[in-house]
Amino acid sequence: MSGKLFAIGTGPGSSDLITVRAARLLANLDVLYAPAGRKGGDSLALSIVREYLTGHVVIKERHFPMSTHEDEKESIWDTVAEEIRQDVNAGKQVGFITLGDAMLFSTWVFLLERLQGRIPLEVIPGVTSFACIASRAVFPLAMEQQTMAVVSCTAPEAELEQALQQHDCIVMMKVYGRFGQIKALLARHHLLPNALLMSEASLPNEQCFRQLQEIGDDVALPYFSTILVNKQWLAAEPQTL
Repeated sequence: MSGKLFAIGTGPGSSDLITVRAARLLANLDVLYAPAGRKGGDSLALSIVREYLTGHVVIKERHFPMSTHEDEKESIWDTVAEEIRQDVNAGKQVGFITLGDAMLFSTWVFLLERLQGRIPLEVIPGVTSFACIASRAVFPLAMEQQTMAVVSCTAPEAELEQALQQHDCIVMMKVYGRFGQIKALLARHHLLPNALLMSEASLPNEQCFRQLQEIGDDVALPYFSTILVNKQWLAAEPQTL
């Protein structure tokens, strides 16, 4: 059998939000690459998929640094990409798992840049965190003719403000560390009543905040925190469509 690489989105956190296709592929892998947030640390993505793995799969956890040193990051991506290429060329069925969806704000894309066109590969979509949040909070992402933007809160404030001005619905990801600034921005545009924040969606420590003005600017939010804004929907109380 010829080798192939599968980039698999694991969904937002709960293992039962993995797609059926992903579960079937995971059960037939020879090698699984799992990104770890820190050296020696556990891989959340791996914990999500572990129940779907068989005993013969070789698990390779790889640490991808979040540092700003581009040379260090490039070197690690090059190394892992070459390791994956060798596994695929050896005829193995190889998986790379990533939280949420593989094509949205994902570390997988750095490998895709290095491997596309060099080996057979397939991307398996996953449930995004904001789709999960909208469902669990019963808060529509977008309705009828509304427009929607998905933004990273690591972007300049001017770009975030532009998204709030131009779109009816806004998904604000990577809120961690910038909540005070984002809350002030929402208040300036009178959007706090139309915004909610959820942390660690679908995980045991999930939290949902419907009154953002009551959260202190200095509160340490979990890393996986996202804000949803819908200008035509009040966040204060869950509603049934």
